[in-house]
Amino acid sequence: MKYLCLVYLDASHWSACDDAVCADYAQQVAASRRLLAAEPLHGTHTATTVRVRQGEVTLFDGPFAETREMLAGFYLVDAKDLNEAIQIAAGIPPAQHGSIEVRPVRELQVGAG
Repeated sequence: MKYLCLVYLDASHWSACDDAVCADYAQQVAASRRLLAAEPLHGTHTATTVRVRQGEVTLFDGPFAETREMLAGFYLVDAKDLNEAIQIAAGIPPAQHGSIEVRPVRELQVGAG
């Protein structure tokens, strides 16, 4: 089953984990054939939020919500169950400075017709 591990950090810890450390961990998970994708994100100051209401597109600078911790990156993994996904998430280096949200990926239910 696919799980998305969302990395959240506050501004004071945004760069606390070196890219090389995160890349090394991603390579370890990839070697076990459980990593599907992993990428860091630029800071929230680079974000654009898009809303469509009644056919009208509105753009906002920054993230949708003002929060203390911001989405910093993700790891998409293929794990046998939630427990294995949690074990992988616990090894993600930024977990020492922020938090990792683990969510199962839901397949789109597209009807025939």
